[in-house]
Amino acid sequence: MEKTLAIIKPDAVARGLTGDILKRIEAAGLSIRAIRKLHLTRAQAELFYAVHKARPFYADLCKYMTSGPVVVAVLAAEGAIAKWRELMGATDPAKAAPGTIRREFGQNIEANATHGSDAPETAGQEIAFFFSGMEILS
Repeated sequence: MEKTLAIIKPDAVARGLTGDILKRIEAAGLSIRAIRKLHLTRAQAELFYAVHKARPFYADLCKYMTSGPVVVAVLAAEGAIAKWRELMGATDPAKAAPGTIRREFGQNIEANATHGSDAPETAGQEIAFFFSGMEILS
């Protein structure tokens, strides 16, 4: 059973879309194994997105991700990473397929409602950033 990290971003939480997104996650066959709502500090956002530090959007991304609460969750299923990424849709909501979360709920390339791990190694690091092993249901 593969695991991945999902983040419901500040724009979606602020617009009251958390329940709609969680319902779609479960309807797609992804099991929620851990979940929490939190407000990232600047230091936490900078550490989580450190891989993007040299990129021009890094500062804006960190500012945005600390602009309000987020919901972080561990999702599990066979092929969870690909399944979650398909459900989210393309990063740019305008380019996302109809019916995907980002197409329906995303506002722009930054405020695109959700984040998901892109590979098993990334998923492991991202999950460990937010959850200890004891907090994740097996």
